[in-house]
Amino acid sequence: MNFKKYTPFQFKILFIGFLIFLTQTGFSQEEKNSELYKIIMSRDSLLFNIGFNTCDISQFENLFSDQFEFFHDRDGVSNKAEFLHNLKNGLCISPATYQSRRELVEGSTEIYPLYKKGVLYGAIQTGIHRFYETSAAKGESLLKKNERLGDTARFTHVWILKNGTWKLQRSLSYDHHAVNSQAEKMNFFTNKEEIEKWLQENKVPTLGIGVINNGKLQQVEVFGELKKGVTAPYNTIWNVASLTKPVTAIVALKLVSQGKWGLDEPVYKYWTDPDIANDPNNKLITTRIILSHQTGFPNWRYMNESGKLDFKFKPGTKYQYSGEGLEYLRRALESKFHKTLNELATELIFEPLKMTDTKYFWDAKTDESRFAIGYDKKGNAYETNKNKTANAADDLLTTIKDYGTFLCSVMNGDGLSKKVFEEMKSPQVDTKKNKHFGLGFEIYDLDNGEYALSHGGADKGAQTLVFLLPKTKQGILIFTNVDDGYKIYEKLLLHYLGENGKKIIDIETK
Repeated sequence: MNFKKYTPFQFKILFIGFLIFLTQTGFSQEEKNSELYKIIMSRDSLLFNIGFNTCDISQFENLFSDQFEFFHDRDGVSNKAEFLHNLKNGLCISPATYQSRRELVEGSTEIYPLYKKGVLYGAIQTGIHRFYETSAAKGESLLKKNERLGDTARFTHVWILKNGTWKLQRSLSYDHHAVNSQAEKMNFFTNKEEIEKWLQENKVPTLGIGVINNGKLQQVEVFGELKKGVTAPYNTIWNVASLTKPVTAIVALKLVSQGKWGLDEPVYKYWTDPDIANDPNNKLITTRIILSHQTGFPNWRYMNESGKLDFKFKPGTKYQYSGEGLEYLRRALESKFHKTLNELATELIFEPLKMTDTKYFWDAKTDESRFAIGYDKKGNAYETNKNKTANAADDLLTTIKDYGTFLCSVMNGDGLSKKVFEEMKSPQVDTKKNKHFGLGFEIYDLDNGEYALSHGGADKGAQTLVFLLPKTKQGILIFTNVDDGYKIYEKLLLHYLGENGKKIIDIETK
């Protein structure tokens, strides 16, 4: 294989790449306080903190086995000699004017031991790392303040223990996400042609973005086409899937704030599903438990072999995401108030906020010519499901402008009592490290007292996501109409939310 001489940027790309799938069966992950974990992490530190970050080539020479191979899905395979040659003549050719620094994403590292007939012979290390870069003109000094994030990537290392010494034998780099300089990023997101090209490369037919600053919706953008030759308009109508749930939650919380509904009142007084009428657990269900996804219900009853609703655990004891819970709440609300959910939402949210393009179902007034049809990953259009009745958990129709207006209202606590507003944004149940469910929204702990409220949606031909940062009064809405629209989330979060966006990504990838 003929390997070219790499520039610093090209060599750095060797450390990142697209996701490849590794099958790992029969491995047991090492605890962080285990001896093996500490040994591998010490070798990792020598290789990167000293070797890579300071261009100390001797660390690579000592830690690589003679059979070392580096795999990259775009730049092929290099052996030890080729790798070291490229390192010396690329990344490390001029340390005075260019430096790259590798940083592990905290909590992302996993280490698995390898045994043969009960004898330890190696270990697999996986993780996520970031690469920062600093450059300076000839004669100028490298300054830490000029350092910028270049790339993020996943990696897999195979370490081999031979004659009591650990050596790196295989290194794979994949799933890279390049982040250009701030100026380049700004140019990209203000260049419609570049965004349209980016969407085409990622096979995303339509993208809607809403940006909230200072508690107000300041930017609404829609890119792409509704169908071939038809440009998506500013007021494109989207099916936002599970972003329906926060709207239903706010309907209930506004009624609680008005003293018309009890947050902790058992809802069996107004509705009991026939499937669970004989189960005493039905007496434990409250609005708080429903909005924090602790009902014990499956996501949908059709997922059960019986097709009937049941409890997977005692309500209020742990978290399990459930659309059935929101539908249960709808039935109870409609029973007490003798109004449909759409009527309640119209009175409490849609009309006051002038959300004229938002409703729970299709009707004669829905402008189908503005609807973002859903697509699969191959670009095939799905048949549009025009539901005629409200589902409290799914299929809300709305626009970026309407939903962005709703989120600003939520962030400002409009129509909510102080007590209810605090309950809404307070953790009710943990879902993973630094992530919880409040009332209707997920909550991310971002350190220094900062937090984010979030919810997403995923259906056939719909991937949607929103984040609110109440302390800084920022927010973002991302709507797409394709099964894998989520693959463009990271770049958008990093651009619009900056360091907080990076923290959110870290929480999700740990």
